[in-house]
Amino acid sequence: MFVTDIRKEFYDVVVNQRVALFVSPDIDALCACKVLQALFHCDQVQYTLVPVAGWQDLGTAFMEHKEQYQYFVLINCGANVDLLETLQPEEDSVFFICDTHRPVDVVNVYNDTQIKLLIKQDDDLGVPSYDDIFHDDEEDEEDGDDSGNESDGSAEPSGKRRRYDEARIHIQSRILRLVLYQHWSLYESICNSCYTSCSFKLWSINGQKKLQEFLADMGLPLKQVRQKFNSMDMTIKENLREVIEESANKFSMKDIRVQTFAVHFGFKNRFLASDVVHAAAALLENVEKGETSTDNFIKALDCLSRSNLERLHLGIDLAKKKLKAIQQTVASCICTNLILSQGPFLYCHLLEGTPDVKLFSKPLALTLLCKYLLKAFVCSTRNKRCKILPLIMAAPLDVEKGTVIVLGIPPESETSDKKNFFGRAFEKAAESTSSRTLHDHFDTSVIELKMEDRGKFLDALITLLS
Repeated sequence: MFVTDIRKEFYDVVVNQRVALFVSPDIDALCACKVLQALFHCDQVQYTLVPVAGWQDLGTAFMEHKEQYQYFVLINCGANVDLLETLQPEEDSVFFICDTHRPVDVVNVYNDTQIKLLIKQDDDLGVPSYDDIFHDDEEDEEDGDDSGNESDGSAEPSGKRRRYDEARIHIQSRILRLVLYQHWSLYESICNSCYTSCSFKLWSINGQKKLQEFLADMGLPLKQVRQKFNSMDMTIKENLREVIEESANKFSMKDIRVQTFAVHFGFKNRFLASDVVHAAAALLENVEKGETSTDNFIKALDCLSRSNLERLHLGIDLAKKKLKAIQQTVASCICTNLILSQGPFLYCHLLEGTPDVKLFSKPLALTLLCKYLLKAFVCSTRNKRCKILPLIMAAPLDVEKGTVIVLGIPPESETSDKKNFFGRAFEKAAESTSSRTLHDHFDTSVIELKMEDRGKFLDALITLLS
């Protein structure tokens, strides 16, 4: 059932109880967890925090904690399956679910005793009425919304959310749409930002020429542009946003400035919301030291604390390496024609041996690469139909086991339906071909697939989506 009064029906219930927190490894979940931890610390609520990477982890974590806990809080996981059927809990177990994955399973919606959904009812959930589900035997059980997860921020906001967005814009500052530019050189930021890289088409010779023309138009000394932002002359930094915006307009980049939140810690430490997102994501999926996913989760969570700025700076350094790897991979894929049109979708497969390929075995990094690559491809191709095609991307996962990670994202076009339908499509393709897949991610548009089954799996997808 939906919780209508979050304080009365959720917080006042758990505040005097021992609680198990099961948290998905993504940025939304980390931030929500941090907020809840702060509340729990203030009210001295006893809790155990358990990172859960997928459905198998969630099942294992529940089995380990079901005897000690009656109340479970699931952050960004659990809403899009019949949770009671999946976990088989005792009748006194209660689950509070805060999850952005869609569609919400209807059994969770209409369970009044054990499932409590911390989800806005004014969101476009498309939940059918109780009578339509449980009292009409002639209805096909598989009818409904198989849209999978909705893409971030792409759906038209509801009236209430739109009014809220309009109200909060007044407390936001307009900053440059350049990734990590306050912690990098301006030149590196321009080269590795999706917006500017795709606008200039930096993977091409003409794109590099355009970049040089852009820098010349700004009239900034090259020495200043190539050194760290913090080391630039104050006289240049004072008017930098206006100078860049003026030149950007001449190069058809009219959205070079965007609204965001910023935070200051003393005089030196200034971070934008996007800086923290990139840093936390890089720490969460760090592959450099071979540490466990739990270690990475704790470090990513720590970087959200103002008392742990060293960890945040470390995350920013890792994010720079990841962004460079993404930019280089995008350029390589475009220049070597690795993106293929498969009819109803575009497809790209990263080969073993590709530089930094290990980085893209992680879902957040692969998602970022996928979005960047699709935008770059749409900008570089003359085929207008590609703007309305989604992209499926595969990358090596475990060479010894012969598995790849497969991910699908909606089309780039603003006029297209941005709902991600790949979750259900992947399931049906696997079932119809007996492909060996693992659907363990909370995001149903991410799966693991045996490399040997890739051909028949893709053929089935083409048939399904045509």
